[in-house]
Amino acid sequence: MTLMSALQTNYGQTPSQTVGPYFAYGLAATQYGYDFDQPFDDRVALEGARGERIRLVGRVIDGDGKPINDALVEICQPDGEGHYPTSVEDARARGFRGFGRMGTGTDAHNRFVFQTVKPGANAAGEAPFIGVIVTMRGLLLHTFTRIYFADEAKANAQDPVLAQVPAERRGTLIAQRSEEGGQVTYTFDIHMQGDKETVFFDV
Repeated sequence: MTLMSALQTNYGQTPSQTVGPYFAYGLAATQYGYDFDQPFDDRVALEGARGERIRLVGRVIDGDGKPINDALVEICQPDGEGHYPTSVEDARARGFRGFGRMGTGTDAHNRFVFQTVKPGANAAGEAPFIGVIVTMRGLLLHTFTRIYFADEAKANAQDPVLAQVPAERRGTLIAQRSEEGGQVTYTFDIHMQGDKETVFFDV
């Protein structure tokens, strides 16, 4: 009899549990008030970044339509010229990190809020987009999606990835633009389940 089978015979199988939320301490430490640094935060575009300055704001919504207060949202994108940083030195020179991370529990309204620039197209024939990864309690694997922009209708119509999404579901990938006091904001809610479920990609 192996040690494992002996333990199961005497004590039974360990009950299953949901995953997390343990990521806040290690991945978004400063945002959650822990006293050590984190490599990335909500600031994707620093001083000198090329492109139109924007705020990207949204919530992660559960199947009951309620905002999730312990999700971790990561974004990856090129700058306004369609350029991804190729090194730490390149990111510093351009004032653009290309990557951001925020926990929804750090905002009073359980939102993610990123300070960035509107991306340019990274390749010919592509629409501008931001890649998104969501990690949260209960997910065994993180999910991948994309954010496209409502004011890029022509480019969106030609994008090869967006074209593979059923027409009636494409709206779940489109961020809406608004302007107030000179601040450009794109709003994008991520619905994990339900009638408005966001399209997620098998990456």
